[in-house]
Amino acid sequence: MPVNKVVASFDEAVSDIFDGAVLLIGGFGGPGECPSYLIAAVARKNVRDLTIVANLAGWGLELAADVRERLAPVLPIPPDWYDQGLLVERGQVRKGILSFPAAPGHYLMPFERALLEGKVEVELVPQGTLAERIRAARAGIAAFYTPTGAGTFVAEGKEVREFDGRPYVLERALRGDFSLIRAHKADRYGNLVYRGSSRTFNATMAGASRITIAEVDEVVEVGELDPECVVTPGVYVDRVVVRPREPRPWHEPM
Repeated sequence: MPVNKVVASFDEAVSDIFDGAVLLIGGFGGPGECPSYLIAAVARKNVRDLTIVANLAGWGLELAADVRERLAPVLPIPPDWYDQGLLVERGQVRKGILSFPAAPGHYLMPFERALLEGKVEVELVPQGTLAERIRAARAGIAAFYTPTGAGTFVAEGKEVREFDGRPYVLERALRGDFSLIRAHKADRYGNLVYRGSSRTFNATMAGASRITIAEVDEVVEVGELDPECVVTPGVYVDRVVVRPREPRPWHEPM
């Protein structure tokens, strides 16, 4: 039987996500990089006590609507932008391993509010260190030394060694149970091509979990992707699911 990693629906794609799972959620901060429909499917499944690993804590439904309205004159944001803030709002998250758990200015993100209320835990990780911890997990590297965070609270409880007269902090690889990522195109083997800034944490997280699920705009025939443009080889991807052509509400099964 030929390899075919394309699954029929988002609900099927996340069907084995369980309570207490560690989710690596791709994206940098904007709607074009976010695996929105996979996140929506996790919200519908209503699994609890999740640990989310992401660059940003997520805006959630209410703040996303406000950002959409404010930016409308300069940057149209689609109505189907659902990020990990949705999971936080619904009380499904127990812990966040994040680079940006809060937003600047007057915004109070769902995760920050939950943290102030004592409902979630946070592990703050410098952005480059977060990316490298995830990359190390994919590469099978148990841990590495980095100068980032030495002499700060980031180093508390961790081994610190000196190399060439400079202190380095030992950071452990960060492996997930599931990576939820967003790409532009895929073939049925799971080879992925990205567009724009979606190549950031999405590509890094592919293969860094036991199961990697890719949300894509389009699936093409094998051989149609230019090999020079494939960023994530299919060996790192377990499932592929195609986004709907028209925006759909997050609570609608699909």
